[in-house]
Amino acid sequence: MSHFVARSPVPVSAATLFDWHERPGAFARLSPPWQDVSLERFDGIQPGDRAVIRLGVGPAAIRWTAEHHGYSRACDEGDAACEFRDTQISGPFAAWEHVHRAIPRGPEASELEDDVTYTLPLAPVSTAVGGGIARGQLERMFGYRHRVTQEDLARHAAWDGEPWTIAITGSTGLIGSALCAFFGGGGHRIVRLVRSREDLRTWDRGENERAILWNPASGEIDVDGLAALAPQAVIHLAGEPVFGFPWSTAKKRRIWESRTRGTLLLSRALAALPTPPEVFISASASGIYGHTGSRPTTESEPPGTGFLAEVCQAWEAATADAEAAGIRTVHARIGLVLSPAGGMLATLGPLAQLGLAGWPGDGSAFWPWLALDDALYAFHHLLRSSARGPVNLSAPTPAPSKVVVKALGRTLGRPTLGRMPAPVLKTLGGEAAREIALKSVRMVPAALRASGFRYAYPTLDAALGHLYGTAQ
Repeated sequence: MSHFVARSPVPVSAATLFDWHERPGAFARLSPPWQDVSLERFDGIQPGDRAVIRLGVGPAAIRWTAEHHGYSRACDEGDAACEFRDTQISGPFAAWEHVHRAIPRGPEASELEDDVTYTLPLAPVSTAVGGGIARGQLERMFGYRHRVTQEDLARHAAWDGEPWTIAITGSTGLIGSALCAFFGGGGHRIVRLVRSREDLRTWDRGENERAILWNPASGEIDVDGLAALAPQAVIHLAGEPVFGFPWSTAKKRRIWESRTRGTLLLSRALAALPTPPEVFISASASGIYGHTGSRPTTESEPPGTGFLAEVCQAWEAATADAEAAGIRTVHARIGLVLSPAGGMLATLGPLAQLGLAGWPGDGSAFWPWLALDDALYAFHHLLRSSARGPVNLSAPTPAPSKVVVKALGRTLGRPTLGRMPAPVLKTLGGEAAREIALKSVRMVPAALRASGFRYAYPTLDAALGHLYGTAQ
């Protein structure tokens, strides 16, 4: 048997730390984004509850089934730890037991302890050959989990007041799914706006996990359901993904209509509610600025030219009804969100792993990147701030594409391919390559920083090290 322990201080009470682990969003937040992991079943952490995790994709995927036991809330009444255990029933290890502990260290301080006892398959031969590799993977995974736990709980602790009801569109996308997990972990009630009855059955799961129907294509939305749930905040993210080269005429129409029709439908519905939300955060994008070269670009910059700039202008204009109704409306101009789980890194990351990643053209085009975790924290911050109108969501240090690609290679310990000729990219990717890969937007988050937002990962090395589990 092998033994592994990870410990970290957390700036909340042990009871609050343990409460967070009991909420459904915790597992999703703790899943490393560089792994193909999906939760197929989660009963809870009470004795006898089970979790079924799918590792990998396709026929090579492995199901890991664990049963929980040893549940104790001793930290509620004294200095003893709150804890629960999970034991592998079936899965990749010959044996596995994991004790999760929240240890009191003061009124508003605790220590997170993960105590794992495991046996590799085919031990002791596998232990002698691959024991060091297995331990390194555990250190990588639990390092990521502890950073997320510390930072998420610090943000939740700063929330002033009772939990909110938060409605979210685009809740299965990269940002939307992570936002649902993050806000759910903070004790907020999540309302997903979904497009099919099958999705309604999947996501309408209890008092704090609700779902209602809407269909932007047909102009339908369950206004009565929305009124009954009375969200204090609505975060609107739904839209056809822009990644994927080249753009066909049909693809461009979906990009445009999915944003403008959905926003207009939602804006009008919110304006008509008997109790409108306090805040409506509607996604926009850095593409609104067009090509700005090396010039720092704040929210005061006028819209640029090009297809994405035109889309973003129409997208933002579609919130007019909500604004006229007095709802504080924020246009979140989102940059390139970094996560191995999706977006740009879903394509660039695997190439970088093979040493085949390169930068477009001469590499001078600025990319307004932002770590996924900081995107979540920015939305959280904006809910309780006084911000309205355009707010740039990007890191404080936008970087040229060459710098981004080299940082990715450095993080993964791989060489980079070098320059990808612009004419080749334009030929292969057409308008999409010109609009996304080759366009320079040195976007600066002036409004976000002025409102007092604190970044968890303000530099590329910190962000990529966290997202790929290489941070020390």
